[in-house]
Amino acid sequence: MIESVGPGPSTRLFASLRRRDQRTKAELYLRGLLATEGRKSVRNMSASLQGAGDGATEQSLHHFITSSTWGWRPVREALAGTLADRAPQHVWAVRALPIPKAGTHSVGVDRLYVPGLGQSVHGQLAFGLWYAAEGRTTPVDWRLHLPASWLDDARRRARADIPPAAVFEDLDECAVALALGLPARTGTRRPVVLDHVAARPGALTATLARADVPFLARITDRTPLTAADPALPGAGAGPLPAGRLLQAVRGLGRPAHWPDPAGRPARRTSLVAAIPVRAGRSACGHRPLVLLGEWDDIRRPPCALWLARVPGASAGALLGMTKLAARVAHDGESLGDRVGLRDFEGRSFPGWHRHMTLASVAHAWSTPEPAPATELGYEFSLSA
Repeated sequence: MIESVGPGPSTRLFASLRRRDQRTKAELYLRGLLATEGRKSVRNMSASLQGAGDGATEQSLHHFITSSTWGWRPVREALAGTLADRAPQHVWAVRALPIPKAGTHSVGVDRLYVPGLGQSVHGQLAFGLWYAAEGRTTPVDWRLHLPASWLDDARRRARADIPPAAVFEDLDECAVALALGLPARTGTRRPVVLDHVAARPGALTATLARADVPFLARITDRTPLTAADPALPGAGAGPLPAGRLLQAVRGLGRPAHWPDPAGRPARRTSLVAAIPVRAGRSACGHRPLVLLGEWDDIRRPPCALWLARVPGASAGALLGMTKLAARVAHDGESLGDRVGLRDFEGRSFPGWHRHMTLASVAHAWSTPEPAPATELGYEFSLSA
């Protein structure tokens, strides 16, 4: 874990909270997230903190999250910087987090389609930016998707305290805005793995390329791509489905070994192939990307397809980055549930962000220190 939860506030993570009472309440809320069994509501956390405060603890914590003036962005930036300093060999992983809700008053609640689930849910949909390294996954930033039904309703906006700058974004735009935000503000330039199937992969990858951000973006086998090497099968035929391009070159694939986050078995082997392509139907003149395919069974179609732009990275290194992001799906979110990532019961936009910030800190506190990178085989480099 980053550091023990002692009697005083974290000097680095909570340094932006200028008032001592705010830092004390942040520490108290953090203890509640870590100590409370079950749902991490303010009421439940206050009950688990008997002896930590007087009878006004619940009201005090509620006010600290929903109505206080402290900013959540500096805390998230301090958390990201602390993690990046400890393990430079990491990626930033973007992943959707559906938050089911029974009611209609929580900010952003609607009937929403979640691509990763392949179905609609009633609730909130957020995108998390996760620090992903060997042995550790930790969320460091969040972006709540706000449907038009909230942004176009002045009364709802006012009640939820949605800032005037908030405008409608589709899911791709929401994911990309998150990927481009905190890493740029903190100067922690690392590959971004978008574990989100884009509706418009050409536009998404073009935005990231223009920002000069190294990335891997998950795609489907139906994504139209153009072979960029005239020696490849399908070159000159125009846009073809990504799955078809990869099936034509699977004979060029090479085995790559990687540690299974589930540990069953400890190490696994996939076949990987990487070819240069251009994205979209008007791909002429655009800088080539890399289409990465992974097979767990050579007799079947690829089990995962990615578009990548990470200068200097081999196919094996690219696969390693996707496996770091896969840790988020395997163990990051389960621990996230234990520290309350889905448990905020308030209705306001600032309150949701403050809760998610402290739940992210609790997640980092709850994660054991990772093993040395050289023991697990995820080594990769990033060229300038």
